[in-house]
Amino acid sequence: MAADKPAFGVYVHWPFCLSKCPYCDFNSHVRHAAVDEDRFVRAFAREIATTASRAPGREVSSIFLGGGTPSLMQPQTVGAILDAIGKHWRVAGDVEVTLEANPTSVEATRFRGYRAAGVNRVSLGVQALDDLSLKSLGRLHSAREALDAVAIARSAFDRYSFDLIYARPNQTPTMWADELKLAISEAAEHLSLYQLTIEEGTPFFGLHAAGKLQTPDEATARALYDVTQEVCAGHGLPAYEISNHARAGAECRHNLVYWRGDEYAGIGPGAHGRLDISGARHATATEKRPESWLMRVEANGHGVVTDERLNSEERADEYLLMGLRLAEGIDPRRYQALSGRSLDPGRIAVLREEGAITVDADGRLRVTKDGFPVLDAVVADLAA
Repeated sequence: MAADKPAFGVYVHWPFCLSKCPYCDFNSHVRHAAVDEDRFVRAFAREIATTASRAPGREVSSIFLGGGTPSLMQPQTVGAILDAIGKHWRVAGDVEVTLEANPTSVEATRFRGYRAAGVNRVSLGVQALDDLSLKSLGRLHSAREALDAVAIARSAFDRYSFDLIYARPNQTPTMWADELKLAISEAAEHLSLYQLTIEEGTPFFGLHAAGKLQTPDEATARALYDVTQEVCAGHGLPAYEISNHARAGAECRHNLVYWRGDEYAGIGPGAHGRLDISGARHATATEKRPESWLMRVEANGHGVVTDERLNSEERADEYLLMGLRLAEGIDPRRYQALSGRSLDPGRIAVLREEGAITVDADGRLRVTKDGFPVLDAVVADLAA
């Protein structure tokens, strides 16, 4: 799974949800009045045009419609966004176009419409395969409904994936192993498996602080992580990134754009981008509030509120932070080219001795199975 030529991705953020999940700290908003999709489409097209004028001549290798809940959009809205991307950039013949979807029966009825609009991969936010857990996670679908939606996705798309959250309250390694085996029997090629994290500002944060939400202790969380690796690898879906598992060749190409440090445009409310402009890497971010973003785009042609030129040290640190999440690891020579300095051989030697990293014959540096659970510490040590 080595990177060949640099990729260019386009991320489009649809910020609306039917309800806000208690664990979620993403830029998502609930609106009880109907969303004016036509107005948003015009704004997306405008921001795409402006971004393409800053980063012209790219060939788009992947498009990701994330959220929020993009499957609340009408298929013609998705089609119009994809048309706007194709109008302003070249699009590769084998472009990967992913849409995040909730596995409710209502949204699953739109899958064939999304396929006709140009989507060729869906990522379903299943999160759990038992009804009690789904209810506690604030999800609006049942386990049966989720599996039915997966079956519809299977019939409409050659490529599909779904997410599960583990390290949930009262979850044991045995329970998780059984749930994971069921998930793998339904997942053709790709699973995203995330440990439940308690994020500040979410309802779960308040409940956890008050002692009303018990999450697994550190030893159980580690056991759940180990079960994840063993069961997935044993069923032909090894981890290619710390939380993502796929059969060979079925990795999410768009997410690889982020982790390999390639370029991507961020379109829509609260979207982030990394663009190379006049020889410098720019980190961009747009206005988070949907209505404020709309007004900015209508007035200025874009909703960008942050446009920071990254220096060589920042670019190198980002490459290290993102690249070490991948099983393929990083090329220290690229780190040196970005930062102007090499990684400390002494620190590498210590981390190798501790079993946290390996160095291939060609010099690639990878985090080991034992190193991944302490990835933050490994990155901090190498970046120091």
